This record gives sequence, C-alpha cells and structure tokens, in this order.
Amino acid sequence: MKPQEVDKIWEQIVSKVGDMAERMQDKSPHRADKSGVYDSMPTWWWTSGFWPGMLWIMFDMTKEPVFKEKAWKWDAEIEKWLHEGELGQLHHDVGFQFLPTAVIKYILTGDREGKRIGLAAANFMAGRYNPVGKFIRAWNDDTWEMDKTTGWAIIDCSLNLSLLFWAANETSDPRFKHIATAHADTVLQHFIRPDGSVNHIVSFDAETGAFIESLGGQGFGPHSSWSRGQAWALYGMANTYRYTGEKRFLDAAKRVAHYFLACLPEDGVPYWDFRTPDIVDEPRDSSAGAIAASGLLEIAELTDSAESRLYQSAAERILASLTQHCGTWDMSEHEAILLNATGHKPGNVNVDVSLIYGDYYYVEAMAKLKGWSHRIF
Repeated sequence: MKPQEVDKIWEQIVSKVGDMAERMQDKSPHRADKSGVYDSMPTWWWTSGFWPGMLWIMFDMTKEPVFKEKAWKWDAEIEKWLHEGELGQLHHDVGFQFLPTAVIKYILTGDREGKRIGLAAANFMAGRYNPVGKFIRAWNDDTWEMDKTTGWAIIDCSLNLSLLFWAANETSDPRFKHIATAHADTVLQHFIRPDGSVNHIVSFDAETGAFIESLGGQGFGPHSSWSRGQAWALYGMANTYRYTGEKRFLDAAKRVAHYFLACLPEDGVPYWDFRTPDIVDEPRDSSAGAIAASGLLEIAELTDSAESRLYQSAAERILASLTQHCGTWDMSEHEAILLNATGHKPGNVNVDVSLIYGDYYYVEAMAKLKGWSHRIF
C-alpha cells in the first residue's frame, strides 16, 4: 500500500475506534451480528483483552487521554477471575487477556499494578505446563462441557507464549522462557505438518505425555486446515523466534505463511477452513486474515530485505482486501470494524459475524504499517 493509502485507512480507524470508545462504555465485546451491535460477555471470557488492547494501541499512537482512561481498569477487572471458582474461570488464554491489558499498561505507563498482574498471569499460565508431554494444557474440564481435557493442547496457545517470554525478560527468570520454548517445540513436532498446514487440537496422554491424536476442533475435521489456526501458528512461531533467536521457529513461521498465502482466494479474504469439499460456497473468516497479516509483518521485520518484501507485500495485500471487502466505517450502521468473520463453523456458532479479535488484529497490523514501535504480543 502507498503511504497515503495507509494514512487514509488509519484516519478511518482512529475515527471509528473513537466512536466505539464513546458508545461501548463498559461492554466486554466478543461478536456483533447482523444487527451491528456488539454483545457483552463476562470478563472471564477469553476475548476480554482485545477491546482494551485496541484502546491501548490507540492511546500509544494518538496520545489521546480518552483511550487511556477507557483502557485503564481492564487488567484489574480480569484479574479477579484468576481466583474465582474451583479451577478458576481462566485457562491457557491468559496471554490474550493480560498482554493487551496489564502488560501493555505497564510498558506504556510504568504502572506497577500492571506489572504485578501480568506476572501473576504468567505464573498461572506456567502452572498449566505438563512437563512430561511438554505442552501447556488447554481449557478446564468444565469449559464447553468437555471431559478429559487434561491432555489437550491447542494451536491458539502459540500466541499466548509471549506472556511467558515477557515474564522471563522482566524477572530475569529463564524458567518462563524454558516452558514457552518447550511448548513451541511441541507445536513444531505435533501441530505444524510438513506442508505448512496446522492441527487445531492435539490430544496427549497426560500421564505419559504420549501423542494420542489430532482433533478437528473449530476446523472442518482432524486433517483439515482451519484458517485461523494457521494464523495463530504463523504469528506465534514468528514471535517465538523474536524472543529466542532459534531459527527453527522462524522456518516454521515461514512454512505456515507460505501455505496460508497459497490457499488464499483471489480476493485475499481467507475461507474459514482451507480444506472443505465445496470451498467456494463456504463462509470467509476476516479475523484469520487480520491475524495472519499482523504475523506476516512480524516475519517481514525478522528477515533480510530481499525476503522481507515478500511478507510485507503479502500483509499489505490482505489488509487492503479486508478494508475493501469487509471494512465498515459508519458507526450508526455497525459497531465493529470488520465484517465476514467466522467463529466456530462446525458448531454453527458465530458464522458471518464481526469478532472483536478480528478488529483488534486489523488495528494492530495497520498500526504497524503506521510505524507503531511497541508490541503487545
């Protein structure tokens, strides 16, 4: 994209997020359906960090105090769920919840409570590590009415690893880094296939650590290619390389990226799964495109100039396409930014809606194009 195109889109984003901040009030949004109105989920829900994360990015980029004021309370609000219930309401997704709240709050303002809460979340996440299987456990047994999930790990957790890497750097305690790196190596071994496609859920024997099977999860099936899972892996492995300098993670991020780009339709908006029988009739997932675009920009920063152009231009193509085909800017018609996202197609949940994490990663990626110097993930 040309600089003037980026500037124009960014102006639209600043205006839209400003309107959202005024209208959303205390909502903890997850999805907006055809009505154009974002719902409000309990703050223990895994998406609760994305809206405040958008606000922190906007504050960092614009220095407008209203964004900081609206974002300030969220880390304390979510932290209470670390202590509620028998197992607690939170699980592997604490990275999604506390990196865009407590950690970025501490980074941008020096707030010591933000640091304390961020480290508490990192300790909680480290406590979910299974040292025999070398994976961070997904979910809790009562989540989604699942049983026997003690041996389950999911690809989404790849991006949550950044919380552990941050904690290792902040405390000079390498244990957090060792756990994150071990889980990332499990992703390389059991999640990312040789062709660059990705499993969503992998089941292990929690006692022995032995691999049992891959599960379809939110994808079409156990051997399909759920596009948002591709995006989580692409971005997560790029971040793991940024924190560790271990080339195997960058190579994996590139392999997943090349597969993702090869599967994109001509208009650049990914289908919800790249391996379905009649793909042309399937819904799209704009959130997968936004996550992948932000991850591609990370890969571009981590490679030399000759390679970097490939990933940079691919990210810009996706973002331009999302803007053209999925962007909505009139607040009176729709509270979200991106249309045409898919949450859980096999469960027929949140199909062709707007999703707050799609909005977040779109804003994050565009901020990177505008020269944003900080990182949340």
